[in-house]
Amino acid sequence: MRRLSLKTRLLLSVSIILVFGFALTNFNNYRVSTRSVRKNIIEHALPLTRDNIYSEIQADLMRPVFISSLMANDTFLKDWAIDGEKGVEKITRYLQEIREKYGFFSTFFVSERTGNYYHFNGILKRISLEDAHDVWYYDFKAMNKPYDLVVDTNEAAENSLTIFINHRLNDYDGKMLGVTGVGLNMEMVADMLKSYRQRYGREIYLVDSEGLIKVHNDQTLVDRVNITDQEGLKDIAQQVLAKQTDSGVFEYWRDGRHILLTTRYLPEFEWYLLVEQDETRALAAIRKNFLDNLALDLVIILAILGITIYTVNRFQSTLEEMATTDKLTGACNRREFDRLFEMAAYLHKREGTPFSVILFDIDNFKTVNDEIGHMAGDHVLQEVVRIANGCVRQNDLVVRWGGDEFVLLIHDDLSRAYQVAERLRKQVCRRNLLAEFNGDGPVTISCGVVGYLEGESLDHLMMRVDAALYESKKRGKDQTVSLPAVTATSASGAV
Repeated sequence: MRRLSLKTRLLLSVSIILVFGFALTNFNNYRVSTRSVRKNIIEHALPLTRDNIYSEIQADLMRPVFISSLMANDTFLKDWAIDGEKGVEKITRYLQEIREKYGFFSTFFVSERTGNYYHFNGILKRISLEDAHDVWYYDFKAMNKPYDLVVDTNEAAENSLTIFINHRLNDYDGKMLGVTGVGLNMEMVADMLKSYRQRYGREIYLVDSEGLIKVHNDQTLVDRVNITDQEGLKDIAQQVLAKQTDSGVFEYWRDGRHILLTTRYLPEFEWYLLVEQDETRALAAIRKNFLDNLALDLVIILAILGITIYTVNRFQSTLEEMATTDKLTGACNRREFDRLFEMAAYLHKREGTPFSVILFDIDNFKTVNDEIGHMAGDHVLQEVVRIANGCVRQNDLVVRWGGDEFVLLIHDDLSRAYQVAERLRKQVCRRNLLAEFNGDGPVTISCGVVGYLEGESLDHLMMRVDAALYESKKRGKDQTVSLPAVTATSASGAV
């Protein structure tokens, strides 16, 4: 298996640290935030909402209970019933005045003696055990309670759903004269719950002791749906209905959403107030913030990785350049030459590709440094390298061998290398490289050229090309000398 490079391992490590670091931080923040919100909902927000709604419902629903109680203790109504119910217009006017004064949907009185159902518009009917609409009267009578709340259809108002507050009317000796009370339009009560829902942002409804929904903003559920049959809620319904003294907080799942439920018993009506909080919806903002943070973190991670990759590549390029090039001239150094020589020798052996080496130095360079100065010497070195780069092809190599000595690795045969050396020598001589330093005369170079022999070592090759350069100096400098190739056998021995 191929081993990953140091740079790749570094970038992979940084990526893993960044991804896991940001992800772990965001996940921890998300977990802490959800726990905090959940705790606040369960311990503070939901109970406070429940108690506020409880107080408001008491104020809204106890008012009609109080009025029905006043009616049941009204001496006019008692005396009128005891006196034989004479003058229907009297009771009609009485019920009409109560209705208009307090804004009730309905007001009524049912006589125990005659069975007449008096309405604010007159006599509605005579009640009977055979009429299903009148069962409420006989049930209430059997309960022997002072008052009761019943959700029923209102025959006097096209059977619209109504909450009736029924109150027993007794004579002065405690004997039952009938039932009186008022009716609240269910739409009005539903609007009341709707206002609570909008104000507190929670689902609110009332159920009786059996779990039957009695008041709900969705009227299709009233007196039709029991919480013992609802998804999720049915599993805790018995616990909810068992708490008549202490308020409770429960949890359940419905339609893939986690619901928090708090309850409170209303002893005046023997109903339960249920307040639901959709925890899934409450935490939606936190989840969105969590996902937004992840997306932002991804952008930051990509930016950091981009900067890291750019910086690493930049430093790597700088280090590679420092390791392979001469700082002063920009030419390759001996280490890079060693590497490329091995590659060229391999290609020569495998494919027979020829290559040659040129070794040259600057004639009388010490005189330039001593008489004109080292700045002039540095300038000459830089210019010679620039000229050399212009004389070779892109795959050839210009190497500073040391001091004022340079090597050219030419990927071609000896004759081609000789031409390159001659062109370089002539261009250097032709340029007045010391003109800006007021130098006298041209700068010249001496060159030695040899071709590589198969199996030849670098040391042996450099010995041969150094001998060619020595011969160039010996002939008077400003010369290019190409020594004849030796045999393959002698190539492995000394020159």
